[in-house]
Amino acid sequence: MHTWPGSAYPLGATFDGSGTNFALFSEGAERVELCLFGDRGAETRLELGEVDAYVWHAYVPNIQPGQRYGYRVHGPYDPASGHRFNPSKLLLDPYAKAVSGAMEWGQSVYGYDFGDPDSRNDDDSASAMMKGVVVNPFFDWAGDRRPRIPYSESLIYEAHVRGLTQRHPAIPDEMRGTYSALAHPAIIEHLTKLGVTAIELMPVHQFVDDSVLQDKGLSNYWGYNTISFFAPHNAYAATGERGQQVQEFKAMVRALHAAGIEVILDVVYNHTAEGNHLGPTLSMRGIDNAAYYHLEDDDKRFYTDYTGTGNSLNVRNPHALQLIMDSLRYWVLEMHVDGFRFDLAAALAREFYDVDRLAAFFELVQQDPVVSQVKLIAEPWDVGPGGYQVGNFPPQWTEWNGKYRDTVRDFWRGEPQALGEFASRLTGSADLYEHSGRRPVASVNFVTAHDGFTLRDLVSYNDKHNEANGEDGRDGADDNRSDNFGVEGPTDDPAVLTLRARQQRNFIATLLLSQGVPMLLHGDELGRTQGGNNNGYAQDNETTWVDWDAVDRPLLEFTAALARLRRDHPTFRRRRFFEGRPVARPAGAPVQDIAWLRPDGSLMQPEDWDSGFGRAVGVFLNGGGIRERDRRGEQIRDRHFIVLFNAGDDIIDFHIPVVEYSPDWDVVIDTAGEWADADLLRPGATLRLEAKTLVVLREHADAEDEVDHSVAASLAALAGSRTPSHAPSAELRT
Repeated sequence: MHTWPGSAYPLGATFDGSGTNFALFSEGAERVELCLFGDRGAETRLELGEVDAYVWHAYVPNIQPGQRYGYRVHGPYDPASGHRFNPSKLLLDPYAKAVSGAMEWGQSVYGYDFGDPDSRNDDDSASAMMKGVVVNPFFDWAGDRRPRIPYSESLIYEAHVRGLTQRHPAIPDEMRGTYSALAHPAIIEHLTKLGVTAIELMPVHQFVDDSVLQDKGLSNYWGYNTISFFAPHNAYAATGERGQQVQEFKAMVRALHAAGIEVILDVVYNHTAEGNHLGPTLSMRGIDNAAYYHLEDDDKRFYTDYTGTGNSLNVRNPHALQLIMDSLRYWVLEMHVDGFRFDLAAALAREFYDVDRLAAFFELVQQDPVVSQVKLIAEPWDVGPGGYQVGNFPPQWTEWNGKYRDTVRDFWRGEPQALGEFASRLTGSADLYEHSGRRPVASVNFVTAHDGFTLRDLVSYNDKHNEANGEDGRDGADDNRSDNFGVEGPTDDPAVLTLRARQQRNFIATLLLSQGVPMLLHGDELGRTQGGNNNGYAQDNETTWVDWDAVDRPLLEFTAALARLRRDHPTFRRRRFFEGRPVARPAGAPVQDIAWLRPDGSLMQPEDWDSGFGRAVGVFLNGGGIRERDRRGEQIRDRHFIVLFNAGDDIIDFHIPVVEYSPDWDVVIDTAGEWADADLLRPGATLRLEAKTLVVLREHADAEDEVDHSVAASLAALAGSRTPSHAPSAELRT
């Protein structure tokens, strides 16, 4: 088989319609072999003789999509100097656009002999390794257009490809748990009903199942163990793994875009599946260990670990940075995704030791004409020193707001000291984001996420129940800030069930009525439970899959109604922070945009926030004071709202304030259901709020006369505007 010199760019395997160009970066390599595999596993080795700027490359005529390949890289094996080259280990191309097969754990995939980490093992790993696949880059996007939904109008839905679709009865068995299933009309209809504008997919980059989990009969369900930053995970494809997964993923994106839903990927660029010095040699470790990984300065046998997974990608190396940026651009330009959520994003800011907001990675993102224009969401922490960085990311980034989660949970379980911070979180967390010139949408608000209790479990369990994970309960968070209402787990007690149902509604209403960007965990609107397991990372089974036959229909309808309320009223999704500072207002002064209320209807005073009573509070939201314009440039005038919160265990009487601007009020939300059919409420009226209840009052507006938009009405109006000599015929007027 003959090769041509080819090109050093682009990296990876690139099919041009007649042959394929292969290019691989390795600064420390002495020799590189391209390995092509036939359908029966026969291996053909071709030496890459051309090297430009540490990129080894060749063009191979007639290599078509579907061809499997890997690399063998020759060089020094000197772990003390950071080098772990070993040509007996078949290596996956870091730029592979698709991956075939799964790795088989065993001695051959390790560069050392078991029990002796400083030794060298020369067993050939080809038969145990997954292979890269040459893909067909051509796809009929059929006029695909990105929804490009502003953050202020976004509702994010965190979902797992398999977990959301595996048990849906309307999806054919052979399609469940795949990209095709996400594109199924039943799933899209559900997302549309909820008002979801973006689906945030848990990791879909090709990942590896840990051997420790496999030995226990478990698997890496969440997928935070990436081995290829360009390839969609092959186990999520219904159509095949020789490149078909790429086409299927693109079809999924196209279908979601057609429904007006953006696709955001949860990406794991902070580490790889090769782990620490005891891990396998699968890809970057054997290609150029010292360039791709952050090694300890005093002993380069060991890996710096800011992620808790064994290694950290070396973001101070330009080639490692290029890998990340090339991957991001590929998913935007070629796969048409709309944004990224960066797992343990603080690790990407560690060029040296401390987290650096001006790190090269953030500079590259800011100046990149492609990546800077999509949604960028940080998980703003890692496990390194100073790793909790909520509020400290650059201006174009949004962040998972862990403080929102903790504060809202504390408030609704009745922690009185949470009241002041609860007010801040409800209004967009200005204390975290305003100092850097960001807006409320910098805060991605969530009460639950994949890591931790589901919403139903949050109100059903005080303790985690992770026995099925096989770690004797050591895994998973202990600080759950949950409340089981007196019974741990399932119960038939109607009083307990009533409170649990109400509390779920309280959390969803608080989330969807808070300033910022709400994120809903898949299945929370359906009453999904994991049986108290707050760390379902290894449970690829009915523990974590959504049970569509056990849907909490009232909760689903409630969630959809709250989403519509948010969508219809910009009061709940302001583009700017509230400006109301005074706690008292002189007569005749303009009405502030927000006012906090005591249960007696008077304004909260500074000392009230620290008084300790703080389980009940109201907030007035001025719908007429929004300094915003709609997409047509017209000034927005919304209605006023009052939101009343009672997180205590007793009934509270709330008094509707009486001031000169007071309108009449309609009850639009009552999580206890007591005021669902209430008549018009006048200023000065009293509402008795049940324990653990949220009520939303909307400024009453008299119903406008309905406009007749029928064809007949239009013709009649036309006839009335003309002179009799030009009146339409009698037939038209009929």
